[in-house]
Amino acid sequence: MPPIRHCLRAATLFLAVLSAPAAASEIAIVGARIYPAPDAAPLDDATILLRDGRITAIGPRAAVTVPKSARVIDAHGLFATAGFWNSHVHLISPPYHLPGDQPAAALSAALREQYTRWGFTTLFDVGSLPGDVLALRQRIGHGEVTGPRLLTVDMPFYPEHGTPIYVRDLWEQYHVPSAEIATPEEGRERAARQLEAGADGVKLFSGAIVGGPQGVLEMPVAVGQAVVGAAHARHKPAFAHPTDAAGLRSALDSGVDVLAHTAPDAGDLSPALLAQLKAGHVALIPTLTLFESEPRRQGAPEPVVVRFVGQAQRQLKVASDAGVDVLFGTDAGYIQIFDTHREYQLMSAAGLDWRQILSSLTTTPARRFGDPAHEGRLAPGMAADVVLLGTDPATVADAFADVRLTVRAGEVIHDGMTASPAHAH
Repeated sequence: MPPIRHCLRAATLFLAVLSAPAAASEIAIVGARIYPAPDAAPLDDATILLRDGRITAIGPRAAVTVPKSARVIDAHGLFATAGFWNSHVHLISPPYHLPGDQPAAALSAALREQYTRWGFTTLFDVGSLPGDVLALRQRIGHGEVTGPRLLTVDMPFYPEHGTPIYVRDLWEQYHVPSAEIATPEEGRERAARQLEAGADGVKLFSGAIVGGPQGVLEMPVAVGQAVVGAAHARHKPAFAHPTDAAGLRSALDSGVDVLAHTAPDAGDLSPALLAQLKAGHVALIPTLTLFESEPRRQGAPEPVVVRFVGQAQRQLKVASDAGVDVLFGTDAGYIQIFDTHREYQLMSAAGLDWRQILSSLTTTPARRFGDPAHEGRLAPGMAADVVLLGTDPATVADAFADVRLTVRAGEVIHDGMTASPAHAH
């Protein structure tokens, strides 16, 4: 839905200003090989100047004058890209519940170890306990907590009697209201409340795993359409958790913008379904590590694991080849795997090249959720969100996980330079 994405830009830019950390003094990243964007030629032995949360200059070292007052980061032998977006996380485990009651140092440390350590300058939380991410975002915006920019759908929407089997204990433990919706009116009203309170989108469980004879419970399309309609009326995106073929149909018929997972149980994506994805401008988040790790955790034989993740990879490949937008996302927080090496390896093995993976991390989420005139690329006037890598992403599939420095809005939010030959001074 292009009009929604255009309208999102102004609101997201305003949010970015509100939640941006206070910019440090001017920073000069000197000597890196810079990949300005997935479709741009690299710049060798180049310099990036950052000031007041923006990139003020970028170019060959000899062409950029570094102010004497700038903090100089020696990036010789390193590789610079725009800051990464993780479009599928869950900020739901300690210390993220009731973040107003948590020590700032504990929150900053958790965000650094789980997310900014891996280059993420923006996270999209696609389902958490009510109000938690909004409160955490406020603490980051006030400068109390160091972390990435946060977008959230807040509480997800389950079909009636469809709370997934794997979150029932969590919902009971924290005594939170039911996330189930029975009617279009109920869904529309709750979606409106969450969005007006600050949520950045909605998340449907169009195929909820309930276990027992039922297995997967489909979200009624009329209910899904009501929730999605409430989001679109406010120019916000709608995500869906599809699970199987029926869940895919429910998600697409409801008009969602993003499939939060591939759906290995649905089998191969038919030409008709691919056409529906394209016509609806629906994006896909692969979460391939989930489909490898979860069957193993449940004790599935290795051949079953290989077939399951292979089905997800085939869905990713045919969708990408058909021109469907791909967004990087890990489902971290639900699965306790924060290291991103394996996700990049599986995406590469599915047939995506490094430029497609970089797009899923930068330009594509900026276009769909942000302000592409100011985010997702390295150029003068763009947001000062920068990642320094120790390995050339053009040569190694999982190089995007070799993060040495993460900068958001001109502030260093992860510094791993001591692990590399280069250093900050």
